[in-house]
Amino acid sequence: MVLMLDPQTLTHRERASLFTEKMSAAKIPELMVQNFQHYYKQLVAGETGYIRSQDAGPVTSIPDADQLASYCAAGKAVLNNTVILKLNGGLGTSMGMDGPKSLVPVKDGLSFLDIIVRQALYLRQQHAARLPLLFMNSFHTQAATQAVLNRYANLKQDVPFGFLQHKEPKVDKETLTPASWPISSEKEWCPPGHGDLYSALVTSGMLEKLIGAGYEYIFVSNADNLGATLDLQILGYMAQNKVPFLMEVTDRTLADRKGGHLARRSDGQLLLREVAQCPPDELELFQDIERYRYFNTNNLWLHLPTLKRVLAERNGILGLPLIRNEKPVDPTDPHSPRVYQLETAMGSAIAVFEGAQAMRVSRRRFVPVKKNNDLLLLRSDVYRLNEQYELEQMVDELPLIDLDMRYYQLLNELETRFPHGAPSLKMCRRLEVTGDVYFGRNVAVKGDAKIMNDDQEPLYIGDQTVVNGVIDY
Repeated sequence: MVLMLDPQTLTHRERASLFTEKMSAAKIPELMVQNFQHYYKQLVAGETGYIRSQDAGPVTSIPDADQLASYCAAGKAVLNNTVILKLNGGLGTSMGMDGPKSLVPVKDGLSFLDIIVRQALYLRQQHAARLPLLFMNSFHTQAATQAVLNRYANLKQDVPFGFLQHKEPKVDKETLTPASWPISSEKEWCPPGHGDLYSALVTSGMLEKLIGAGYEYIFVSNADNLGATLDLQILGYMAQNKVPFLMEVTDRTLADRKGGHLARRSDGQLLLREVAQCPPDELELFQDIERYRYFNTNNLWLHLPTLKRVLAERNGILGLPLIRNEKPVDPTDPHSPRVYQLETAMGSAIAVFEGAQAMRVSRRRFVPVKKNNDLLLLRSDVYRLNEQYELEQMVDELPLIDLDMRYYQLLNELETRFPHGAPSLKMCRRLEVTGDVYFGRNVAVKGDAKIMNDDQEPLYIGDQTVVNGVIDY
């Protein structure tokens, strides 16, 4: 990396000022600059962001969403003062996309975004509620997202449709100065994690607009999780019990052992611990799903006036736990210089709000799409959209999908090999595909199916084929 100054001669204060200068030149809001410096000081002081198990005890008992039927009326009573917010900054680059991930068609020709909009419109009409729909976008997703929203003439509301998340400089691991990558200067910047939600609400003016318009509650979830619909019972529970912050968690499985889990401090306060915050020597304990039973779905509920008060008390800096992510400066070049990305998780705010709670929810409220395995399942007959545009799971237990990432990692690769859509998977327990395999029209998979093609030529599964057992070509 090319530096204008010899980093060995710089004091920590001088290094910190380089970040301030870079962010100010990019017109980053002052509050975000202060937030970044808060975490940069921790990095310079040698903080790793680790939370040891002695400070993260297990959680054994929390409220269950299945027991909240009596709270539905309370939820309806405050629905007119509630907002839906979707995190929509992702491009799905790991799946080969270069536009908003939320615009990918997922069901019945509709994209994530189409379905989210129709869910909100249905609830507005059904309950005669304002119920604004907001998006936290990145610079890469804002214009394309707004273009789709403009197609919905009946999607009108009294607050803007969204706001931008911030960006921050990557930190050169060796020198602790701003990373420099002249080949592609935009790669010198990164998002600060979805914990940026809170400061972005402030700097965009959105928090003031929402409270000024009489909104009290906000439901936040990822745009690629169509299971995360507004639940009147959870909303009612939150309102009636005056809960300032509520995190939805679900039972942790072996597939989630590397994901963030719920824990409890010695003083009783709940906290969220991500795998990047686990000391390397405690990784096995971190992954113990019997000890740490609950997995963070990233579905959150907040009381907006309380959020405003707590932010004011802390001068706009919630002080969420640091997540120090080490990566190559250029994600596409693993040999490029190493950098730190200073991130926070929005769910970790559970440790900030006195009286914050977690609630156990069904796995059906957590249907993320991170890989084409997930997308194929979502596109199949395992799910259907009901009249409320909510996903209905048509089987008791979801099949396990394992596609060969040599051929199915990118979205265009998936669509090329499934040109007629997903096969029927309702009778499937497991589908494992190894090698280059193309699927015809109206294919059905039953039981435990394994398709192996070791040949250099593609294997074609013909129209109307029922796959059951092993196909070894």
